[in-house]
Amino acid sequence: MTSPPSNSPPVIFAPARRIALRRRMRALQMQADAARFITDDMVEDVVDRLAFLRHQPANALVVGDVTGALSAALRAQGVAVTRADPAPGFDAIAIDEEQPLPFGQGFDLVVSLGTLDTVNDLPGALIHLRRAMAPGGLAIIAIPGAGSLPAMRAIMLAADGDRPAPRLHPQIDVRAGGQLLQRAGFADPVVDSHSLRASYRTLGKLVGDLRAQGLSACLARGGAPLSKAALARAETAFAELAEEGRVTETFEILTLSGWAKALKPPKF
Repeated sequence: MTSPPSNSPPVIFAPARRIALRRRMRALQMQADAARFITDDMVEDVVDRLAFLRHQPANALVVGDVTGALSAALRAQGVAVTRADPAPGFDAIAIDEEQPLPFGQGFDLVVSLGTLDTVNDLPGALIHLRRAMAPGGLAIIAIPGAGSLPAMRAIMLAADGDRPAPRLHPQIDVRAGGQLLQRAGFADPVVDSHSLRASYRTLGKLVGDLRAQGLSACLARGGAPLSKAALARAETAFAELAEEGRVTETFEILTLSGWAKALKPPKF
């Protein structure tokens, strides 16, 4: 068996599982009562940032817009939108974010919603997005960040007991986000985060919301399915965390933004 080159990124996520996760997410989002508060928050934040920055794009690439809400909002403003997704549906184009994108250059807005936290080569993916941009274009990337799912992490640790298994994804914090933008060559990088909180009466409802919003695990070497005994420990841990019958979970949203450097005029 040939070893991978030493400069290859570590394989943390399984691409096939990642695509399957997003396909399931898209199917669940077609249900009227599906949880979509994370996507709704990301879309609202992007629209607000564009208004604040007074950036009026003509040509946008939108990745991961499963509900289509952001694409619809941009098109209502006269923006030509190209939708793309690792697991496309409707009018989206299939892409592999770890490979050069099949669009060439020219987008003055690139948005990625909740996809880049599960690529193995995140610096490379950011470089590919930047190369798809026109000079002076804006990129906005929103992902679940460090600080997300503390309750679920505690529950899974209790469920696994003395032999904890990898079940939740590693996460990126604000400092690492800024370094990634700089490494990818974005100008004037800005990274910030904010928290969303939701409360749950049952562990099953929490797990269902994670699945509906594409937050299930797609680790290349994840833990085995929980046994009946482990699931019972998880239910017990959930009950112990509850206050007034509900467990509050935190979802940290990390937003990275930066500009494609404008071309300098030639010197004579």
